Amino acid sequence: MAKPRRNVQFQHRGSNHQNGRRPSISESEGVSEPGSPTRASLNGKLESSKEEDETEIPPQSEYEKKKQTFITRTIWSFVMIAGFFTAMFSGHLYVIAIVTGIQIVSFKEVIAIANVPSRAKNLRFTRSLNWYFLGTTMYFLYGESVIYYFKHIVLVDKVLLPFATHHRFISFMLYVIGFVFFVGSLQKGHYRFQFTQFAWTHMALYLIVVQAHFIMNNIFEGMIWFFLPASLVITNDIFAYICGIAFGRTQLIKLSPKKTVEGFVGAWICTIIFGFAMTNVLMRYKYFICPVNDLGANIFTGLSCTPNPVFIHQAYHIPSFLTNLPLPASLQIPSTVHIAPMQFHILVFATFASLIAPFGGFFASGLKRTFKVKDFGESIPGHGGITDRMDCQFIMGFFAFMYYQSFIAIYRASVGDVMERAIQGLDAEEMVEVVKGLSKYMVNQGFVEERLLDCLTGVVGKRK
Repeated sequence: MAKPRRNVQFQHRGSNHQNGRRPSISESEGVSEPGSPTRASLNGKLESSKEEDETEIPPQSEYEKKKQTFITRTIWSFVMIAGFFTAMFSGHLYVIAIVTGIQIVSFKEVIAIANVPSRAKNLRFTRSLNWYFLGTTMYFLYGESVIYYFKHIVLVDKVLLPFATHHRFISFMLYVIGFVFFVGSLQKGHYRFQFTQFAWTHMALYLIVVQAHFIMNNIFEGMIWFFLPASLVITNDIFAYICGIAFGRTQLIKLSPKKTVEGFVGAWICTIIFGFAMTNVLMRYKYFICPVNDLGANIFTGLSCTPNPVFIHQAYHIPSFLTNLPLPASLQIPSTVHIAPMQFHILVFATFASLIAPFGGFFASGLKRTFKVKDFGESIPGHGGITDRMDCQFIMGFFAFMYYQSFIAIYRASVGDVMERAIQGLDAEEMVEVVKGLSKYMVNQGFVEERLLDCLTGVVGKRK
């Protein structure tokens, strides 16, 4: 076997290295065969190609980003407006469905912004209890509304009657079950987090679900009590932006640095003018001013009712010292004007929507700053979350309900009220006597035929 020879140099193409060593990559970077790609040349080509790509597709500028956001925001604004008016003209049931969806999504967004420690994410029943309390609260509030406005339907149904008469007790027991479940789920080392979540859930229920319940009642009382407050808030927001850009100089509040005093006051004046004009239009249609007596009604079928006196024009006498002012004939003040009382009430609505409701937005801004988030979510492209658009609407709807019940509503005994008192306070024979008495009265007034009374008398006689 031949021994290997040492110090034997092999000829390589383009090789001029000493000791016959094969050139390493680092050594060969400077010397290479013409036409053969080396790492340096490859890197150079890659870098040049990247530069070409970058020159072909330049990065999006700040202006382009704002433009794209504005376009997206505008498109979705029109989509929401179109969907809202479509639902409103389709009927009260569709508006109720929208409000229900809004409160569920808003509750989800508010609950989600709370920082959840990684070690607490796997705790049992944390999320389930949040949704359970939401369901329990909605069952209680929706049940209260349905029983109040539809007693004449619920109280005569054999299946629904037990749920209606014991509704509050059932709701209380459902809440107690959730409370017991929460206490049973407490784990050592997580007490602070679990109690914080419990308190945070109840705050969200109060700020969102409870206030949305009163918005729901506004719909039942008449579409105007839902649409008018909502439109006032939207109008105020738009004109606050416009007036702020045009005249804004003085900062209003540190929570929202872009809000100005001039925009705040200018929006108030514009909202009053809009409210006065919009009220004058809506009062002409019973579909807007009548309480809900048919959930299947829409803008084409309409509703029928005796209008609330607040919508009927009344004569108001102008003080004599104003009518006697020495003014030209064209500017002379009349001694009597006819105006609906609702036009005075709308001044209060517009003032609240302009001066108080925006603090709901300031509250939401402070909440987002606390958790260091820009928006509550991404439910609406270009707008953020549902809560970002509804932060002022909840408190406005709550105010509209309270103001309506205190100064506008007319309290009369309804069919449902009479039936409720009869069912809960009378026995079977007494209820039969009430029916006979009402039937006799209706016969005497000529509303029904006398044979109806004879029929009822015969049925009662057989029963005895």
